[in-house]
Amino acid sequence: MTIEVETQSSPKKLNPNRIRDHLANERTYLAWMRSGVALMGFGVLIVRLRVLRPPIAPQPPGAGWQLGLAFSIVGLLAVLLSTQHYFAVRNDIEEDTYEPPDRWVILSSLTVALLGLGVIYYVFTVPLDWLNSVLIE
Repeated sequence: MTIEVETQSSPKKLNPNRIRDHLANERTYLAWMRSGVALMGFGVLIVRLRVLRPPIAPQPPGAGWQLGLAFSIVGLLAVLLSTQHYFAVRNDIEEDTYEPPDRWVILSSLTVALLGLGVIYYVFTVPLDWLNSVLIE
């Protein structure tokens, strides 16, 4: 009868390239999270800009809340999609099958460009008659 003695093997050596890939993935995820939170905050700011108007007469809600809601929804989607993308890239790094996705770059660029156009439209279509009561002569 033979008794096998287990010997402690040396700890598994981690691949530094794989570690760098995972850390880069995490940095990218955190950058997307910051962008999503910033978009949501900008949406709230757009809605709250109405407070700067003097309350002389009742004012209709206008389109500012819609633009603010759009920013908030896009920010929330950025948070959710970045979380999904983080785990997909994590699995691809582990399986050594990662390919950079061009469609997310194009989609996010178009979305932010459309929101930027909405901000430009909103800023230049706000009635300027209330400026007379704010400006000191």
